[in-house]
Amino acid sequence: MEIQSLNEFRALQTRLIGAVDRSAPTIVISAGTCGQASGANDLIRVAKRELLARGLTDKIHLRITGCHGFCEAEPSVLVEPRGTFYPKLTAEAMVRVVAAVAQGAVEEDLLFRDPASGAPLEKQDDLPFFAKQVRNILARNEKVDPIRIHNYIEIGGYGALARVLEKGDPSGTVAEVKVSGLRGRGGAGFPTGMKWEMLAAQKSPVKYLVCNADEGDPGAYMDRSVLEGNPHSIIEGMLIGAYATGATNGVIYVRAEYPLAIKHLVIALRQARELGLLGPRVMGTDFAFDIQMVRGAGAFVCGEETALIHSIEGKMGEPRQRPPYPVQKGVWGKPTAINNVETWANVPVIFEQGATAYAQTGTPGNSGTKIFSLVGKIKNTGLVEVPMGMTIKEIVNNLGGGPSGKARIKAVQTGGPSGGCIPADRFDLPIDYDSLAKAGSIMGSGGMIVMDENTCMVDVAKYFMNFLKDESCGKCFTCRKGTQRMHEILDDIASGKAGLDHLALLEELALVVKDTTMCGLGQSAPNPVLSTLRYFMDEYKRHVVDKRCDAFVCKDLVGAPCQSACPLGTEAWRYTALLAQGEYEAAYQVIRETNPFPSVCARVCDHKCESRCKLGATGSRPVAIRSLKRFITDRIDPSIYQPEHAPRKNDGTRVAVVGAGPAGLSAAHYLSLLGYPVTVFEAESKPGGMLYNCIPSYRLPREVLDKEIASLLDENVTLVTDKKLGADFTIDSLMDGGYNAVFVAIGAQKGKRLHLEGEDSKGVLPSIEFLKACNTNGGGHAFGKVGVIGGGNSAVDAARTALRQQGVES
Repeated sequence: MEIQSLNEFRALQTRLIGAVDRSAPTIVISAGTCGQASGANDLIRVAKRELLARGLTDKIHLRITGCHGFCEAEPSVLVEPRGTFYPKLTAEAMVRVVAAVAQGAVEEDLLFRDPASGAPLEKQDDLPFFAKQVRNILARNEKVDPIRIHNYIEIGGYGALARVLEKGDPSGTVAEVKVSGLRGRGGAGFPTGMKWEMLAAQKSPVKYLVCNADEGDPGAYMDRSVLEGNPHSIIEGMLIGAYATGATNGVIYVRAEYPLAIKHLVIALRQARELGLLGPRVMGTDFAFDIQMVRGAGAFVCGEETALIHSIEGKMGEPRQRPPYPVQKGVWGKPTAINNVETWANVPVIFEQGATAYAQTGTPGNSGTKIFSLVGKIKNTGLVEVPMGMTIKEIVNNLGGGPSGKARIKAVQTGGPSGGCIPADRFDLPIDYDSLAKAGSIMGSGGMIVMDENTCMVDVAKYFMNFLKDESCGKCFTCRKGTQRMHEILDDIASGKAGLDHLALLEELALVVKDTTMCGLGQSAPNPVLSTLRYFMDEYKRHVVDKRCDAFVCKDLVGAPCQSACPLGTEAWRYTALLAQGEYEAAYQVIRETNPFPSVCARVCDHKCESRCKLGATGSRPVAIRSLKRFITDRIDPSIYQPEHAPRKNDGTRVAVVGAGPAGLSAAHYLSLLGYPVTVFEAESKPGGMLYNCIPSYRLPREVLDKEIASLLDENVTLVTDKKLGADFTIDSLMDGGYNAVFVAIGAQKGKRLHLEGEDSKGVLPSIEFLKACNTNGGGHAFGKVGVIGGGNSAVDAARTALRQQGVES
């Protein structure tokens, strides 16, 4: 049925709204691309089967929708009107949900659990992911079956268009959009009302409106989800824009890689034409406008408006010089205004809320909401719609739930490949066009990739530059060769082949590309390089100076991750292989080559090697490297290791080492191997330092420690105990006494203060002092009930040592 008048549309909308029973329970299944990939189609089949089998089709409604945003929780179900949210449902659990809805009950064990308390959260709006969002656009996805136009009309769809047509004031419509402050959601944020005003001023019988749905940013899928879930909102927005500007033709340019979005859009366009909402007489008025869909081939450069115009016309998608601007000469040489999917979807919202009310959301100059695809090393991945001006910290920590693993969040990358990386210490930055530009990034279409400490920023810049060089259309020499050369320099840095001069060259080249390329994509292409150089220069220097990648990503600088993670560079992979072959002595030799205290480390090392073990990083348990090291050291006597000694130096050179802890003894040992005579001065009566004085004997047996220390003392090393720096000698006295060099290794003798009231009260002891007293003087330092503040190694050692003393209650 084709609508013949505005009154007929009003009557249809009233009839549809009146036919809906809002109190009836409705099972809403999120079935966008992410939902279907996670198993939503299984839930749909089970729900239909159960409703039919139980005879509930008249009592319970079923609505299949697009994406609701919480991709991490897919496949999910929302039960209306109660608002019950069930995440990550299985087909078996879906059977229980249908039965519970029929009984008006809730399956509590299937609900989302609060990350902090573990308590079940029933209502979707109470979930941390949804609680602080303002979902002007995405909330409509839940209310609409995208392939049923009547579903859209019954929630008020096309009502804004009807009011605009009824008012009959195109210039007033443009003014309303200007008052709203809406800015383009797909790039630099050009004011939408100003763009419409410029198009309306063009004297041409044919004008075009284009919806740019060529969403090419890695990790971004906002436009896809809106197209899949609510295509009629884009059509309505374009109709309002066409009436305001006098446009006669519309084009939705969508990526061919979005099959579900294309399917729903084709159906929506057909339904809109059949109902008289598109065509020569929209809603029976004299207003004529129609929309065609053009499928893009997926070239990133076609996101740039002039390249997109060329692609629509069937030409190679490459930018052209401006002016003339598209609003003057666009598709087929006709005046054209281009906005992205999210911008068009905001237009009906403006006319439903009123421009003034709409502008109150967000900040001055950045009104309304913005949808971001929150992905990466974050707990709650998905689409979030927040008011402009919300800080990155709120989005990442509150909505995103913080890091997905143990590693701390390091940075976020906004704006897609042409955006920049913003470090964690700048997460108080508000998300708006101007703040992001000052920080060296862009809003772009809304991609937000969260990176943790396991992410190498050099590798990130290299990845995006590789993407950009491949996607460059090649028209500009500086973009074509500049992106290629930047990628080559980044590859050299990641491979350990670059020096400090390469960093200066990289920055200079990035600035040249930014200043000399023609289109916006080329001008923003250096952003990943410039922003990472700006905020992560120390990381670049680690790569070029120290030849180290602290994130263990750059393979040429890492080698075996376990070896690279070890502060000593011990070849863990090598000695574990020798152990597997039963060659214990050879395995011990490998350990001892880099580590003078292998038996000690086999017991008290924090085994960083295991944190980087490939098995652990891929989901399995890491190899128990420290335990294997202990297996070897418990079976091999330290004397088996016979290192090469340089001839003793007889030129009178002498070295003094102050402190016989692990650092001092290691220095003395390696100096001895080089032939230097060394004297080690120790304040205590025995060598070992903190190994002897603070680590309890149940963790580090004294006979093991003594044997290890004895293996380090040879004819070149003289040990002098009970001599304290400052009391028995000074640095000056050592130098005056004939020593040519002094190595001071007195260690950290005191714990960190907490700066709390009562810290100096009787019975309150720092763990280091407590452990030292117990290990050197025996018991009697703890009694009654003992409380330990902290959970690190020294705290646990203090607790277990206290329990071993008489008079301490367990």
